[in-house]
Amino acid sequence: MINGKRVLAIVPARKGSKGLPMKNVRPLGGKPLLAWPIAAARASTHVDRTIISTDDQGFADIAVAHGAEAPFLRPAALASDTAPSIDFILHALDTLEADGDAYDYLVLLEPTSPLTEGADVDAALRALDASDAEAIVGVTALETQHPAFAVRKQDDGRIAPLQPGGFSAMPRRQDLEPVFGLDGSLYISTVAALRRERSFCHDRTLGHEMARYKSHEVDDLIDFLCIEAVAANLQILREEGRMSSSGER
Repeated sequence: MINGKRVLAIVPARKGSKGLPMKNVRPLGGKPLLAWPIAAARASTHVDRTIISTDDQGFADIAVAHGAEAPFLRPAALASDTAPSIDFILHALDTLEADGDAYDYLVLLEPTSPLTEGADVDAALRALDASDAEAIVGVTALETQHPAFAVRKQDDGRIAPLQPGGFSAMPRRQDLEPVFGLDGSLYISTVAALRRERSFCHDRTLGHEMARYKSHEVDDLIDFLCIEAVAANLQILREEGRMSSSGER
């Protein structure tokens, strides 16, 4: 709870996955992928309840074993590749509200972004609750992938800058305006806005900047192997982050 407002965390984990089959229960650092966002939600000081939304009883059992609740199974129609995410979110909210369990804020933490921590959730919730915005989502700075350096490949195989002016007009990296990308690390919204907008992203959405190492998403095996390496070195990365924020070198 935050300032008297109730907070629900949902961890989505459908069984079907084409990029990396069964990725939501693939072991990462000794526990299944879906256990990581459950741990983040449970570590939050503001989240009142953590549930899993899944179409598979086996996934539900694993989630419960790691501290989440599984009050229902997601209908098959809401677990396909083409089903919009908002539909399973509203299904969860409606199902709980039908039992008299209503919430003010909804936190969505996906297993594909396993490095988000409880402190990230709390910081984002506090920023949102202190503002006049209605949603906040995780973003990460685009540095090596800044759009100013994007090129298109032409029919003859040669490349050309996406931005006008040719290669000579490309700016120096240090002169670039900072831009950010949605990184999937966390999504939070008031329930009222989520029902109205059917999205976390609209003109009343804040960006919560995440550390770059937390911004990795699991889509395929290469992504998973990269995250394994990060997860194995979390203590080093956290210490480096503390030194950087304090100005130490």
